[in-house]
Amino acid sequence: MTSPDTSAASFDTPPPDEPKRGLLRRWLAPFAVGLALLSAFLTFVVLTGLTSIEPTPEVVRSFLMINAGTILLLVGIIVREVWQMVQARRRGRAAARLHVQIVGLFSVIAVLPAVLVSIVANVTIERGLDRLFSGSTKQVIQNSLTIAGAYMQEHAQLINGDTLAMANDLAHARPLYDQDRMTFMKLMTAGAAARNLPVAVLMDKDGKIVASADTGIRLNYEPPPPGILKNVNETEPQISVFPENYVASVVRLRAYDDMFLYVARLLDPAVVAQLKQTQTSAAEYAQLETRRLGIQVAFALMFAVIALTILMASVLIGLNFANGLVAPIRQLMGAASEVSTGNLNIQVPVHKSEGDLAQLGETFNKMTQELRSQRDELVSASDLIDSRRRFIEAVLSSASAGIIGVDASGSVGILNRSAEKLIGHAESETLGHPLSEVLPELDDMMKTAREGTQRLVQGQITILRDGQERNLSVRVSAEKTSQPRDSYIITLDDITELVSAQRTSAWGDVARRIAHEIKNPLTPIQLSAERIRRKFGKTITEEKDKSIFDQCTDTIVRQVDDIRRMVDEFSRFARMPKPVMEGEDVVDTVRQAVFLMKVAHPELDIETTFKDDPLRAQFDRRLISQAVTNIVKNATEAIEQVPPEELGKDGGKGRIDVVVSREAQDVLIDVVDNGIGLPKVARSRLLEPYVTTRAKGTGLGLAIVGRVLEDHGGRIELKDASDFREGQRGAWMRMRFAVSGHANTIEVKDAAQKARETPKEPDTKATAAETKEPAETTNDATRIKASTGN
Repeated sequence: MTSPDTSAASFDTPPPDEPKRGLLRRWLAPFAVGLALLSAFLTFVVLTGLTSIEPTPEVVRSFLMINAGTILLLVGIIVREVWQMVQARRRGRAAARLHVQIVGLFSVIAVLPAVLVSIVANVTIERGLDRLFSGSTKQVIQNSLTIAGAYMQEHAQLINGDTLAMANDLAHARPLYDQDRMTFMKLMTAGAAARNLPVAVLMDKDGKIVASADTGIRLNYEPPPPGILKNVNETEPQISVFPENYVASVVRLRAYDDMFLYVARLLDPAVVAQLKQTQTSAAEYAQLETRRLGIQVAFALMFAVIALTILMASVLIGLNFANGLVAPIRQLMGAASEVSTGNLNIQVPVHKSEGDLAQLGETFNKMTQELRSQRDELVSASDLIDSRRRFIEAVLSSASAGIIGVDASGSVGILNRSAEKLIGHAESETLGHPLSEVLPELDDMMKTAREGTQRLVQGQITILRDGQERNLSVRVSAEKTSQPRDSYIITLDDITELVSAQRTSAWGDVARRIAHEIKNPLTPIQLSAERIRRKFGKTITEEKDKSIFDQCTDTIVRQVDDIRRMVDEFSRFARMPKPVMEGEDVVDTVRQAVFLMKVAHPELDIETTFKDDPLRAQFDRRLISQAVTNIVKNATEAIEQVPPEELGKDGGKGRIDVVVSREAQDVLIDVVDNGIGLPKVARSRLLEPYVTTRAKGTGLGLAIVGRVLEDHGGRIELKDASDFREGQRGAWMRMRFAVSGHANTIEVKDAAQKARETPKEPDTKATAAETKEPAETTNDATRIKASTGN
């Protein structure tokens, strides 16, 4: 096994004892196949008579048992392979279905020809035996026997006549036998030679030769036994055919006492051989005919055994071939499955004997090695990118400014926590959505950024979220990319508090100037008006002129008093005292402030609810009490502006609810009334100095309350009473300040940082107030009131 990377894990690594068992399994199948084929071959050559071993029944049974044993061995191995294949299929092992298909294909290829050959062989044997034992074949054999018999009969008739003729001649020559034995022998020899009888002898009844003709032909003959001679007469010779290729005849001689003539004649050797072969073949044919069924069964059995042996060997060879073909494919599939799960350290074993599959395995190993190296590089790059991303996310999340990333399609791609708070939408609600849907207030600036040539566009927008107006400083920076349209980074800074602080500072400066410039001449004006009224009031005698004179002087004095009161408020706003933080009970402070308002307005229902009693906190008791009094006073004035018929719908009386509670580290004081309510447009402007919706209001009450709460680390929130209690008319003023009496350190630093970074853009109305008369501010208040309809 080879592997491109020694550090990579090898697929399907065998256990320590696996090589021995694998080697045994690997060689068992070839050994069984070789043994089966050898036994089948030996059986074939023995049955066909190609060896010196006679195919006796015992030999045939032995070879059948050997073939049966090899078949059982092959079947066992095949069953084991099939069982392993089925188990692999059940376990869902890789390439199990392909293995089954290949084995099935090889089995069909092996079985189909064997079945066809078996059918053809059985039919051929059956037809051959039918023809062998047909009537025509029997007739041919019978005719051959008949011809052989006729040939023998013919020679028997010839030797029979010659025997009787020679016996008759010898009977007439009886006297010569007794008187001239030599002449008798010559006569006997001449008679035998004339009749083509190589053997002619005289023998007694005991078979002893008395005289023999000398024909000159040597013939080894067998004399007839004595028992036959007893039955031989003088007229019917006894004829016999001997295997030594001659025919013999014996006859009793007349005129001789118990003497016999024995003669023999040679036959044609070829004819005799043919006669013998014909007789042997006829005998074998008869024997085969009697054993026809047994021969047919034996041939079929032996053929079946040989065919089954070859078939099982072929199936096993197909199984081994399928195993060898599927094994590397299975390893590749298993390795590919591991790769699909992300394990790129996998390697498949590569054997050169596998040919193209080995090359495929090497290619796969190279691929996984390359993928592993590329993945490691990607992981390293991804870790670096993740590290940078986490750093950027940490920077973005810790940044006080809101940051929004917009892609080329105009959809939001990046959003930090500060931006979520500013725009009032969570990250899940904005990512992937068009910026025009998330923050439509930026449409004009985005249009300018897209159409302009500058990479940086700055400006300010005002957004309304949860009933609160926020002023945002916006920077739109274009990010040049390869795409036709650029991406943009939008930076949002909440400058609401900064703008409010700038306006408050500007108005405080205006208040100081007004107090300085106006307060000094007020007393001389008032004294001059009173002196004119005392000096010249008595000199005007006409009633009409006197009333006009008194009305004018009274107006001057009254307006001077109003101006002095307004200047005093300006002075108080400009010189807000620094709060003295002490540990006090918020509930007691609110209870006393509300009590005074209850006494002052008995016609109203002023209810208090304290969810935490007592509620300790660090605050300036006098300032918080003044803030509560101002808010409740504004509520009473808002109720006074409601027509009586409208109050009649609410029970005929005005109602103010004061609720004190705690939320985390903040103290909440909620004042809810059923007055005329707050305007829907430019509501946040009500917190600015000199902005009011009442004709006689100075516009400093809410501004002073806002300053007090800011000094305590809090703020004032303007809401609708319907948000507090469904269906109720009026306003809901929420005062919020920290339990500790000051804002969180981080918030203070952020505010200071914003104040340093944001350029101070003086409010146009504040600037107008500095350069013009205070009446200009009153006109602003009048415009706000007119726009709200109150």
